[in-house]
Amino acid sequence: MTFDELLDNSAIADSVTIPASWGQGRATFGGLTAALVFNRMARVVAEGRPMRSMQVSFVGPVRPEVPAVISAGILREGKAVSQATGRIDQDGQPQLVALGSFGGSRESGVWVEQLPAPEAAAPEDCRPLPYIRGVTPEFTRHIEMRWAFGHMPFSGRGGREMGGWMQFREPPQVLTDAHIVALVDAWPPALLPHLKSPAPASSLSWALDIMHPRPTIEPGAWLLYRATIDQAGAGYGHTQAGIWTRSGELVATSRQTVTVFG
Repeated sequence: MTFDELLDNSAIADSVTIPASWGQGRATFGGLTAALVFNRMARVVAEGRPMRSMQVSFVGPVRPEVPAVISAGILREGKAVSQATGRIDQDGQPQLVALGSFGGSRESGVWVEQLPAPEAAAPEDCRPLPYIRGVTPEFTRHIEMRWAFGHMPFSGRGGREMGGWMQFREPPQVLTDAHIVALVDAWPPALLPHLKSPAPASSLSWALDIMHPRPTIEPGAWLLYRATIDQAGAGYGHTQAGIWTRSGELVATSRQTVTVFG
């Protein structure tokens, strides 16, 4: 199933079974699950209110090939802002819970320039992260990444940053906010270059903000991602990231708390 097929199915079906090709270890790729919940929430809020901010708690692993119930509801509908909640349940247990803030534009005297994009080599000049069955996460067969910042996972070389370019290997017809939600979570945790051998790591919580009005992004365009580590220790790490278009326009910001077992 393509990303768009999963979006369409999950928007109307009582449950959806995500194929193993979207796996990430024993779980489903977190960016996909968050995008499916976001898509469900976006359908229950008033029209003309794009998502401004979303907080996601990865309660448990959403397992591939197991029916998942995706639901969403309104907490409050104000004059300009809608507050929504969404979740994924499997076998009657919550596996993902999200809060979303959707808001329409309003008149304001405040205008602050966006954060500038970091300097990076062009995607054509960056090392690709290939999909290798049994080695790289299964979902990377759908999303392409090209290294621009930091060291490779499990290299033991440390550092505070990681990232590069990303895009869907099969471009969608239209790149929506749901596609951006998925892409932002595609990169491995920036903590992994500190490890000398493979070890499990996963997102515990995630806060994502999308800038609006959003830059126009063509379906096959590359997006630039750079994550930096604020602090890490005792099995947890705290990172923040920015996402930009190739022309340097800010698209989204992200913060994650990551658990690492190594």
